[in-house]
Amino acid sequence: MEFSEYLFKEAKPIWDEYLNHPFIKELGEGTLPKEKFKSYLIQDYLYLKEYSKVFCIGVVKATTMDEMKFFYNSIKGAMEDETESHIMYLKGFGVNLSKAEFMEKELVTLNYTNYMQAVGLKGDLIETAIATLPCTWSYSYVGKYVAEKYKDKLEDNFYKGWVDTYNSEGYDKFTEEWIDYTNKICKDISEEKKKKLLDIFLKCSIYEKQFWDMAYKEVK
Repeated sequence: MEFSEYLFKEAKPIWDEYLNHPFIKELGEGTLPKEKFKSYLIQDYLYLKEYSKVFCIGVVKATTMDEMKFFYNSIKGAMEDETESHIMYLKGFGVNLSKAEFMEKELVTLNYTNYMQAVGLKGDLIETAIATLPCTWSYSYVGKYVAEKYKDKLEDNFYKGWVDTYNSEGYDKFTEEWIDYTNKICKDISEEKKKKLLDIFLKCSIYEKQFWDMAYKEVK
């Protein structure tokens, strides 16, 4: 069994909660209140800014040029490619992007990004990589699910652009590259290391669930 398969098997009960979350259900149906989506986008924009810094830590801790390039390309993926749909929606909502990146982070956003950055700063390169993986991989998992489950409701759906981002060929490629890289660097790890990495992966998966909870809360 590849290490990624082991991680997925252990995290799947948590990830399946994402699929049944009211935020995802209403987004797929096109009934999600736009104010909730707007608040979510702002927090996710703030999240991606801090998330990108974890990849920056990876660049510093990398020992080969190939690893440096891999983490460097991931910075671009998070800061440019993934934020593209966020920027489109936020501009549509009339949000000033230069002000948005300095808005207040919700507690979940703060705790999650602080945890990943702490793992990166205190741990090794493998731990840094594992801390970033649940976000990338689970969004692909959710994007594919929504695209299939609600395929008959997406044509005129306000949230189609978001779904298309996480169900795109480019995002699939980015995700697969990370899964392959994870399998490569975790090929010969010890049982003790395996358990430590699983703990990081599950903690970040739980933070993802809390992020969806936060996104759906009543907007004041």
